[in-house]
Amino acid sequence: MNFFKRAWLNLTAKKGRSILLVLVTSAIMLFVLAGLLIRNAADTATSNAKKSVGATVTLSANREAAFKKMRSSTSTSKSSRPKLTTSPVKLSDANKIAKLSNVASYNATVSTSANAKGFDTISTSSSSSSTGGGMKSMGGSSSSGSGDIAISGVTATSSVSSFESKSSKITKGRGITASDEGTNNVVIESELAKEDSLSVGDTIKLKATTGTKKTYTMKIVGIYKASSSASTQQGPGATDPSNSVYTSYTFANTVKGSKYKNTADSVTFTISDPAKVSSVKTAGNKLISTSKYSLSTDDSSYQTVKASMNNVKSFADKIVWLVAIAGTIILALIVILMIRERRYEIGVLLSLGESRWKIVAQFFVEMVMVLVVSIVIAGFGGKFVGNQLGQQLVSQQTTTATTSSTTSTQGGQPGGGGAPGGTTGGSKPSGNMQGGPGSSSSSSAASQKQTDLDINVTVMDLVELGGFGLAIMFLSIMLASGGILRLQPKKVLID
Repeated sequence: MNFFKRAWLNLTAKKGRSILLVLVTSAIMLFVLAGLLIRNAADTATSNAKKSVGATVTLSANREAAFKKMRSSTSTSKSSRPKLTTSPVKLSDANKIAKLSNVASYNATVSTSANAKGFDTISTSSSSSSTGGGMKSMGGSSSSGSGDIAISGVTATSSVSSFESKSSKITKGRGITASDEGTNNVVIESELAKEDSLSVGDTIKLKATTGTKKTYTMKIVGIYKASSSASTQQGPGATDPSNSVYTSYTFANTVKGSKYKNTADSVTFTISDPAKVSSVKTAGNKLISTSKYSLSTDDSSYQTVKASMNNVKSFADKIVWLVAIAGTIILALIVILMIRERRYEIGVLLSLGESRWKIVAQFFVEMVMVLVVSIVIAGFGGKFVGNQLGQQLVSQQTTTATTSSTTSTQGGQPGGGGAPGGTTGGSKPSGNMQGGPGSSSSSSAASQKQTDLDINVTVMDLVELGGFGLAIMFLSIMLASGGILRLQPKKVLID
């Protein structure tokens, strides 16, 4: 009789044992599939992180070289107090780096301030005797030449990190766009607009705090709601976040002075492939004067996601191998018990001249039939189990990463130039500049953002599961086949 037919008849005749085998095998296959799904999803999440999280290289003034120069001048001349002098970043130098491969876009930070003229600004007191904010007098100026209106020059407010993350949003009118270059259009905060009864289409006046202290008439084209987590600046010239306005970057440079034309405080380049950060930095250093500028890298967000996903993947691999090893042992024991139970059947087959390898093949075919049913069951339940395990693992890794990030950043100070910065930027081919204040916090926010695993059962997953299942079945049958090869038909039948 054909051993395929014998295998089928044996499974259908002993339904209880067959059902037990299906249940045990399904449980093994279910956890193997869950591990495979989590591992594959972790790989996909890591690849997606290159696009969604990315990495940056920042071009800014070389403060270390500036301090060294200042100390040198101190030793040669003690008649006057030395000053720290840094060079603004020329956009022409930034464009050279922007043309490098793997540079997707760039953002340049432009910061300045002005005094309100003809309207009130919002002031916030930090003293213990005062509990809230109030209105500063019309045109009131801050000390030390710092204005009470923080100006963030941008090409498009949609590129500002706070607007991208939806923590700040346009509530009326529109944001700043590339078409606003060379204009005096402005977007103001909703609280400032409310206190001064300003709306879209109205005009306000800003007075420069340096140079000729020229007064500029600004047209309000939009009103935005600032992030609720925006912090108030402290110290001399402190200003409430509601006093931050967005203008075209060309206007911000005009207020700073003619010598700042086509310059920026710093330029941040977004790298398309985080793995290429070091090579971009090396190539960039060859294009600039390292005595004036410095390039710093930041791929912490990508590294955080990558580390978390690697930990998830490592745990998933352990699940696969532990379940595979345990499954092999369990199934081998079950087959050994089956062989003991079916000694007489094996003895009869051997006495009739059936070869030993066909008897082993019969057991293997029986287990493969069970495996096919188990894979179907695991295919339906694998997504659910994988989602549950994946969410738990990602949540644990995200909590760990967030705690580490918070601990490492405590006591740190934000970089960049003192006043609230506006970033300007552009795509690689153009010279447009985009960005906004708060861009330095986007990396931290991204690193703390939970990465979701997209767990789906595909045909390739089932094929891979089938391969694992066949390997487990083969090993378990081989471990148990020693008993079949040692059996002597005459002794079996006599016993």
